[in-house]
Amino acid sequence: MRSPRPTRRRGPRRFAALLLSVAAALLLPTASPAGAAAPPPVPGTLQGYDIGSVFSAGVSSGGYMATQLHVAYSGTFEGSAAFASGPYDCARGQLATALNACMDTTQNLQLAALEQATRDRSAQGQVDPVANLAGDPVYVFSGSGDTTVKRPVADALADYYGRFGARVQYDRSTAAGHAWITPLGPNSCTVTQTPFLNNCGIDAERALLGHLFGSVAAPGSGTGGSLIRFDQNAYAPGGSAAALSMGTEGFAYVPAPCAQGARCKLLVALHGCKQGYAYQGFGTRFVENAYLNEYADTNDMIVLYPQAAPTATLENPNGCWNWWGYLGDTAYARHGGKQIEAIMGMVRALRGTGTPPPTGDRTVLSSTDAEDGYVKAAADGSGPAVGTLEDVYGFALGRGTDGKVNRSVVSFDTSRIPAGKEVTRAWLTLTRSSGSGDPWASPAGNRLQADLRTGCFGGCAVEPADWSAAATVADAARVDAFTSGSTVSTDLSAEALAALNRGGVTQFRLGFSSAPTGTAYLFVNQATPVTLTVAYR
Repeated sequence: MRSPRPTRRRGPRRFAALLLSVAAALLLPTASPAGAAAPPPVPGTLQGYDIGSVFSAGVSSGGYMATQLHVAYSGTFEGSAAFASGPYDCARGQLATALNACMDTTQNLQLAALEQATRDRSAQGQVDPVANLAGDPVYVFSGSGDTTVKRPVADALADYYGRFGARVQYDRSTAAGHAWITPLGPNSCTVTQTPFLNNCGIDAERALLGHLFGSVAAPGSGTGGSLIRFDQNAYAPGGSAAALSMGTEGFAYVPAPCAQGARCKLLVALHGCKQGYAYQGFGTRFVENAYLNEYADTNDMIVLYPQAAPTATLENPNGCWNWWGYLGDTAYARHGGKQIEAIMGMVRALRGTGTPPPTGDRTVLSSTDAEDGYVKAAADGSGPAVGTLEDVYGFALGRGTDGKVNRSVVSFDTSRIPAGKEVTRAWLTLTRSSGSGDPWASPAGNRLQADLRTGCFGGCAVEPADWSAAATVADAARVDAFTSGSTVSTDLSAEALAALNRGGVTQFRLGFSSAPTGTAYLFVNQATPVTLTVAYR
């Protein structure tokens, strides 16, 4: 495994929707082209395989997402390939910037500022150490006929990676339109139209895989493995892929040698706008015609095809990947980004390091408002008192301006978990209300953890003694740093799952493992309850 990887030395809304439609080259879908020979999808789940190295690749919005994955989790991803896209977090959370600087060139994309923002995020732990990028292979493709993401934007992507010491191979030799370039493409090279799969008379997959892997064997038939169709809800933070603008179904091509235990590579392949399975009947055309399964058969490579999906609202009608912060996800390009974390959950499952998805049902429990609250005390636990600002700001966590350290208690009626069911997985969901400073970095490496109590810590209503009362299971789950919106905890530990009170109340105490050294705090769940999602079979 490569995470964490050591440092290496190596050489108005309607108008916005209209703009999005134009930018993504809105055209009526054409008849489905003849696809490559490919096995039909079979229902299944993502299982663990012997995976040594992980890479990302994508086109257009998928190219931006491929870069986001690589930069945010460079301890996991060893390289990346991008067709027709620009540098990391080019949009900076603004749709207008995405359109005018990161697709068109009417606005300066400010590459130096993007570089510095990446370095700042690395220093703050919001992305993996940028030192990991040094020496990583990166493949960039831009066609001179691409008027959707113009050439200078792709130039900036190559330049961006170069600033971190990556080994960039940049193909700008064709007049390609805005598309994924593949020998199986039904479109001629220069056009920009559905299905955005263009044949330019070159084997771009050989080039990109050869650069990422160092060498590549000739392709096979693309029929020597299984194409698995799996449920993406199992990996979506909060349990709903649709809430993230992702499809219910995702796909993974697993060659026979990988299924039989061979050491394999993993490529996460990300389609562009209007290329997702759920977009207007597009189906598996990208999966079948990207010319990756053929190389997978002969190069011991699993290909994961996550699927974005269009929203019924004007947020993302073309089913693009989130590279400008739609649906309020301000963490979209870093740790905690909802789509990023969903994909990382899939990667971990394929590597055998994640929690297997549930095979049954789930129940979402809201915390009991009358029993929720927070307690403040000195760092040593002395002088505890119940906090009084819950109705104004929410539940406090960390050290406030009064110097007191805050912990929050939330209560759930876990007797609502259906009797006779085996609990397979559970997690908490929190929504940030406000805050100041970074308690996860004060001191460095600080952890926000959830202690579990079978029953109540004392009386079920919050009381001062809850600050230090004994837990049934300490550190039952953890919550990674997040600066806005909602986030999910890690899965509850096996010990914590067993300690859930199936006959009554289970309480969780949220608090930082170390008292922040200065004022650094956040408030959570001012307007919405904390939830506990329990999966079972």
